[in-house]
Amino acid sequence: MNSPLNRRSKTITEGISRSPNRAMLRAVGFTDADFNKAIVGVASGHSTMNPCNAGIGPLAARAEGALKAAGAMPQTFGFPTVTDGIAMGTEGMKYSLVSREVIADAIETATQSQFMDGVLVVGGCDKNMPGAMMAMLRMNIPAIFCYGGTIKPGEWKGVPLTIVSSFEAVGAYSAGTMSKEDYDGIERNACPSYGSCGGMYTANTMSAAIEAMGMSMPSSSTMANPDPEKADSVAASSEALVNAIKSDLKPRDIVTRKALENAIAIIMATGGSTNAVLHLMAIASAADVPLTIDDFEIIRKKVPVLCDMKPSGRFVAVDLHRAGGIPQVMKVLLANGLLHGDCITMTGRTVAENLEHIPEVPPTGQEVIRPFDQPLYAQGHLAILKGNLAGEGGVAKITGLKKRSITGPARVFNSEDETMAAIMADQIRHGDIIVIRYEGPKGGPGMREMLSPTSALIGKGFTDSVGLITDGRFSGGTWGMVVGHVAPEAYVGGTIALIEEGDLITIDADHLLLQVDVSDEELAQRRAAWRPPAPRYTRGVLGKYAKLVGTASRGAVTDT
Repeated sequence: MNSPLNRRSKTITEGISRSPNRAMLRAVGFTDADFNKAIVGVASGHSTMNPCNAGIGPLAARAEGALKAAGAMPQTFGFPTVTDGIAMGTEGMKYSLVSREVIADAIETATQSQFMDGVLVVGGCDKNMPGAMMAMLRMNIPAIFCYGGTIKPGEWKGVPLTIVSSFEAVGAYSAGTMSKEDYDGIERNACPSYGSCGGMYTANTMSAAIEAMGMSMPSSSTMANPDPEKADSVAASSEALVNAIKSDLKPRDIVTRKALENAIAIIMATGGSTNAVLHLMAIASAADVPLTIDDFEIIRKKVPVLCDMKPSGRFVAVDLHRAGGIPQVMKVLLANGLLHGDCITMTGRTVAENLEHIPEVPPTGQEVIRPFDQPLYAQGHLAILKGNLAGEGGVAKITGLKKRSITGPARVFNSEDETMAAIMADQIRHGDIIVIRYEGPKGGPGMREMLSPTSALIGKGFTDSVGLITDGRFSGGTWGMVVGHVAPEAYVGGTIALIEEGDLITIDADHLLLQVDVSDEELAQRRAAWRPPAPRYTRGVLGKYAKLVGTASRGAVTDT
């Protein structure tokens, strides 16, 4: 060992002048023998606000015990969370993306103020994961992420359920195509246990991306929260972190450009959430690694979709886990030259070394992971669309669609609430293009997810026949003819702010086009007459966020 384990924490524990510091630490369990140990933060996202985080408490406790057994001194602290599935469709959802920054700031604040030698983060809901990664990369001290685990699928009348089943039931029941019995049955059975939403929605997408990056343990990203292997994985993560402290292995050693490309490849191969584009851009920013929205398009064209996952597919994360999990998908990509095998990981080994024992071909008898020569789609599913409506780009999720382009008249709404009211009142027609604006990072503020309107559209039978574009976001559970993250956003004068009712809009995933059929001269006249609306919030968390946040095309970060 070239340096002591307490290379940072000795700042607050060594020397005559640090007697008051030691006195306070003795009150929380430190003894004379503990002051020379590595102090390791256990950042816990435990909360009874949602099933995603309600099972984290026991995992954090397991981490404490494992860290002590490995010779470290753990200190547990919490960070806040937002329940996307509960806040969805309300003003509360504006706090969701904001919470990513708050979580990163909270972890950084606790860890840095206490001069901790390392930090282990246990998180479950969508923004816990990118928030944790951003904090780790900003601080660049030994760190590891432990996913709280996925939920197991519910069931109603023999049909497997996820939380998105309930969102889609709203549209189906209101359209008269679903009985009250089935509506109630889905609600009461959609969430049978603790764990994050079960499909390849944002939580499971980000856990998979973090595993692919090498910042969490192999196979840990698809485990179910209630299963004993989840707690065992946290214990193994604790040991790996102590080893990283010994060798001074830091997050920026791991999260390189190649590691981020591995993460993007896994997101494409598994059919992951559009939110991954936003979050990986933010993670890259925190790591000071150059990454642009166009890099996603480059990788999309090379990487096929291999996994048949919900929301548009058939399977959930526990099914993927039984089929071999993320290591199996990574090995298929590695064997076909689509993964960087030389990246170092938190195990201390490279990606290729971690995957040595994994077969190059997925196991027979399962249908979750396709063989490389029999993909679900020949190219990735997260397309970057550009045009006069999105000079900086928009993100479309193009899996599960029978047709990949649509042209129709604009139906313009200045908030999600207005849109949802129109959908539920049957004011939307086949062929319409819904425009939801002033829901971007600054305009919302907070870039709300649009799972409620998109699910209602699917429930009402508009999957392929109605388009939707927004400067807001979509849940990982969203699918359909939809484009989010449209930038520049309306609030800063992006073209989406200039659209008028009835303008013809084209969404074309094959040609990567997002276009409004209005001349440049007409758009210039509209822009000259346009005035930004008054900010919806001027103080508090949302007010501060609106003033600081940048464009979605660069990750909507607040500290550039």
